[in-house]
Amino acid sequence: MKIYRKRGMLTAAVLASALVLAACGDDADADDPDNGEAAPDEEEQPDDAAPVTITLAENAIRGGKNTEAAEWIEDSAIPEFENMMADEGVEVQVVFEGSGADDEDYKTTIALDLSTGGGPDVIGGFDGIWVGEFAQADYIQPLEEIHPDSSAWDGWDQIPEAVQENMSFEGQRYGIPGGTDGRVIYYNTELFAEAGLPEDWQPTSWAEILDAARALQQLDGVVPLQLNGGTAMGEATTMQGFLPLLVGTGAHIYDEDAGTWQGASPQMEQVLEFYAAVYGDEELGDPLLQQEAAGRDNSFLMFSEGEIGMLIEGDYLWRSVINPGSDLAPMENRDDVIGWAMIPAMEPGAGVNGQDFVSMSGGGGRVLNPNSDNPEVAWRLMEFLESPDALFERHADDPRITSRMDVNEQLIDDDMISFIAEEVLPITFYRPGLEEYPAVSIALQEATEAVVTGVSPEDAAAQYQSALEGIVGADNITD
Repeated sequence: MKIYRKRGMLTAAVLASALVLAACGDDADADDPDNGEAAPDEEEQPDDAAPVTITLAENAIRGGKNTEAAEWIEDSAIPEFENMMADEGVEVQVVFEGSGADDEDYKTTIALDLSTGGGPDVIGGFDGIWVGEFAQADYIQPLEEIHPDSSAWDGWDQIPEAVQENMSFEGQRYGIPGGTDGRVIYYNTELFAEAGLPEDWQPTSWAEILDAARALQQLDGVVPLQLNGGTAMGEATTMQGFLPLLVGTGAHIYDEDAGTWQGASPQMEQVLEFYAAVYGDEELGDPLLQQEAAGRDNSFLMFSEGEIGMLIEGDYLWRSVINPGSDLAPMENRDDVIGWAMIPAMEPGAGVNGQDFVSMSGGGGRVLNPNSDNPEVAWRLMEFLESPDALFERHADDPRITSRMDVNEQLIDDDMISFIAEEVLPITFYRPGLEEYPAVSIALQEATEAVVTGVSPEDAAAQYQSALEGIVGADNITD
């Protein structure tokens, strides 16, 4: 392995701390030697040359974790890629390094490999929330620095800029994003009809969400709105609740340009005031549900049984929770009674980038190892794995939202999932991939829990500010 850039000054102790905190080629031009896609020069590989060996890691293993992905890689993707390269005159052998580890253990292994100048050439199963942390440690590098021709890949035109952010840091691409998701407001159209609300509903402000909740409150036995809050809901509070609201005020939790975290700012208080409106005197939400260990699962059951009117969640709810075939909270009449709407900014135009609607997304992708001895061939493998043909084959029996618009248009035949792919992904945002984020997220959950249990938004914001200073330092906070 060769080192392309001087490694950062991260000490072993800091590395250990960071690890604790952390959780195809339809290459139409592949035969064109002038396509600029870094096809290895056949003249450089004599007839008796040994094959170029490339290693591919995924947190997937046959018969275990993500077995479908491992089977696709071993049985289809690798043989097809090797054949494609052979047709170009380059003998390539791809060695698959599957793993069935917990995500945090997988992350630790990758970090240790990269810190010693090793690691697989292409690293899959790379959570977008790790990108900033690994980039700051110099474990990964922008794709353009490892393989300059990567910027010319035509696949970028099919991936919304908002989605590219998931594998980017400080304006530079570090990997190709794979699957992703989006958050919306789900609502029960039968309850809406009973409350005199339109079945085709799309609020344009937080005030309109609260107005709908007040109308639903007139129905017996119905909790108007489920907005995840508190620490018992864990990261769901941050991703489904706090952060979508915060970007709806025009603020990010972390400002990459300034390098600062959002403190007890007016925008932070606006979000907490919305929580107070839901869980305060008007009782538009159920505060006890937010404090139960099984509160989120119970909220799913209540929503599926028509006891919650509105619920903010990701497409996971639609695909895996209330899917008629689910064993969690199946709804036989899901397609007939559940509607969905984009999450509005606090007011029209008040969101980040002046957006009217916002969302938050998660997901991961693949990165190119800066230590690779064969970055050109490794990049070709990454291209191949994210090509339309490869993705169609991978998801033929399990349609999912990919990062590519052209693939989603043909792959997805579900109206709700298509809505996420077409309407939500272009306006979504991602969490900062920094090592401080998990602790900041908990501080946000604690702030919402304080409001849910009766603390004023101002006092909850002050408590958050104090906690944040202990996490990132007072000099790294925007008030």
